[in-house]
Amino acid sequence: MKAITYTQYGTPDVLKLVETDKPIPKDGEVLVKIHAASVNALDWHLLTADIFLVRFGEGLFKPKRSRLGADLAGVVEAVGSGVTQFKPGDAVYGDIEPYGSGAFAEYAAVPAKGLAPMPATASFEEAAALPVAALTALQGLRDVGKIAAGKRVLVNGASGGVGTYAVQIAKAFGAEVTAVCSTRNVEQAWALGADHVIDYTKESFVHNRQQYDVIVATAGYQPLADYKRALKPNGVYVATGGDMKQIFEAMLLGRLMTGGGKKLGSLLLKVNKDLDYLSELLASGKVVPVIDRCYPLSETIAALKYYAEGRTRGKIVISVAQQP
Repeated sequence: MKAITYTQYGTPDVLKLVETDKPIPKDGEVLVKIHAASVNALDWHLLTADIFLVRFGEGLFKPKRSRLGADLAGVVEAVGSGVTQFKPGDAVYGDIEPYGSGAFAEYAAVPAKGLAPMPATASFEEAAALPVAALTALQGLRDVGKIAAGKRVLVNGASGGVGTYAVQIAKAFGAEVTAVCSTRNVEQAWALGADHVIDYTKESFVHNRQQYDVIVATAGYQPLADYKRALKPNGVYVATGGDMKQIFEAMLLGRLMTGGGKKLGSLLLKVNKDLDYLSELLASGKVVPVIDRCYPLSETIAALKYYAEGRTRGKIVISVAQQP
């Protein structure tokens, strides 16, 4: 089979497309013929080790893992002993990062517990665009933000992978949503269902004196003090991504800055929890994956380079089964 591998930290140019053995599923595992995968921030961090803490968990001088790719969608080709929930021919999707990644390949052997039946209404590309980004948005809003109908929600970074889902999921919960994005993405934010759109090149949500019950920060950097001022009493701020300085501040200083009923923090994703719920949102039309570009497996380097530009609208997908 073909797979993208790497043996050193660096730019996307260190990635190699190689021929390797097809994995054999062990007890409790499923062999998936991958049709599509998608790019996430974690892939970039694992590849570049731009966050030094990555090296403590993944290898100080060179990476312990050799594969990238968390999100996948594909078809079960074989199952290991003890697997009863799936059979060959089933369409599945999920986040395989906890099991060593490897979605940028033609096949992966994955614990059955890391997969869910693929939404019947979704293409493989759409399903692959869901797990990490959509679950991050859902759990950030629901589990941390305690979102409910009528609450005012601000999504800062509403045009990226997590942000496009956050806008739609917040609307599905009945919230009043304000999307923050650049000029080129304003129309997309309206199309996703936002009630209000702030073009950050022309206006700052910090200075418009509006306050929100929930703020989800998915991109860029803004001082925590600014977010705190924009929260209502008992409001919640959650950092789900973006500038690493933003995430570290939320993790390290959020608890210290919490006060007056306002809470500031970050999300620890519960991997693959709620995939069935995401499938329901997709089937109902309340959530539609936004796909910016699709690349064949052979052009994964180009896909990662495009991701690094920081101008992605929605998700970048790797179409594996269609690659030459």
